[in-house]
Amino acid sequence: MKTIDSIPITKISRASKLVTTGAKVGVNYLKYYGDKMVNSKEEAKERLNQNNAEDIYDSLKKLKGSALKVAQMLSMEKSILPKAYVEKFSLSQFSVPPLSPPLVIKTFKKYFGKHPDELFDTFNATSVNAASIGQVHIADKNGKKFAVKIQYPGVAESIASDLALVKPVAIKMFNIKGKDSDKYFKEVEDKLVEETNYLLEVEQSKTVVEACKHIPNLRFPNYYDEYSSERIITMDYMKGKHLSEFVAHNKNQDLSNKLGQALWDFYMYQIHKLKKVHADPHPGNFLISEDGHLIALDFGCMKFIPEEFYVPYFELAKKESIENPEVFKAKMYELEILRPDDSEDEVQFFSAMFYELLSLFTQPFHNEVFDFSNPDFFNQVAEMGQKYSKSTELRNMNGNRGSKHFIYINRTFFGLYNLMFDLKAENIKINNFINL
Repeated sequence: MKTIDSIPITKISRASKLVTTGAKVGVNYLKYYGDKMVNSKEEAKERLNQNNAEDIYDSLKKLKGSALKVAQMLSMEKSILPKAYVEKFSLSQFSVPPLSPPLVIKTFKKYFGKHPDELFDTFNATSVNAASIGQVHIADKNGKKFAVKIQYPGVAESIASDLALVKPVAIKMFNIKGKDSDKYFKEVEDKLVEETNYLLEVEQSKTVVEACKHIPNLRFPNYYDEYSSERIITMDYMKGKHLSEFVAHNKNQDLSNKLGQALWDFYMYQIHKLKKVHADPHPGNFLISEDGHLIALDFGCMKFIPEEFYVPYFELAKKESIENPEVFKAKMYELEILRPDDSEDEVQFFSAMFYELLSLFTQPFHNEVFDFSNPDFFNQVAEMGQKYSKSTELRNMNGNRGSKHFIYINRTFFGLYNLMFDLKAENIKINNFINL
């Protein structure tokens, strides 16, 4: 893969890159208007989506950082984005152009004051894995193999300006209105700032490993303070296949079930026991070892779940709460889904909408055992997502719905459900974590 020698760092250079991309998207729309005159509207629309997805992703992968991280987050929203965007943006999970070796060495020397060869016996300056915020290199010392993650230059400093550029798109996509919308963007900004703090990530990683290492069929790398800094993390090199690569070829249903149970237990244990969860469940953060264990990586994005959100959130997930109109309405207000300034029409619309959404989305929690390989459940989720993404009635209403904590908790569950479906995990014991 072609490497890059520099990343736009200043606000002006990053903005100009996005303006250029916007011009390309404009040209694509002009082509689309001509295309649909001679071909079917569906074919023309598909080509438009493919062209736009390619141009936007090509721009974001050069910017890296939070701009690319947003694409990564959106790639998990399979029920919202057209297929072309999901496929293209999914590359941001573990396959983007890496920094060139000279830029890697320069970055390493900036934070350690030494050439990597002075710290390790060997250091491969060519990346083996590049994602949105950093890339991974292989090193060796005293016969032990390490994975060294190096953050892209300028990523941490450009978060606020990147989000300011992305904000108008997000507002339109998710129908966000009103002055209180800033709380959602602040939540995303705070999490991205945390993700660029590698010293915090090392601390969080060690905490998760210590708390969850007893969970069956789950493994983690160890982390090394002496070879880590605010922009560089050193951990054990873990050999395995990315989850997406594994599921593409796996024919062993028993292994799928074992891995699926480990993944589900890992998340339920964090959510219910630790009240803090790994809020970045995409295939690039999980490996499958040669001996059939799930390996969890990258704990930069950890979401703390406050009690005042945790209690009503999981009370509302209960079937009896959904079916009790008074309890249902009370929890909707507690979670800020319904607002004191809502009109009667808004109360009725959002009550009906979330009754439908929650009745479907919480189905796994209404069973002792759940089959995540069943395509019917996921097709219904996708169809409902498409239904509301196209709803003109929804677009005419204030889209600021729910506590700010929904952003990363819902992201966690959407990502987890998708991973469970990718694994085709059957007969998953939903409350198995209680006895761990």
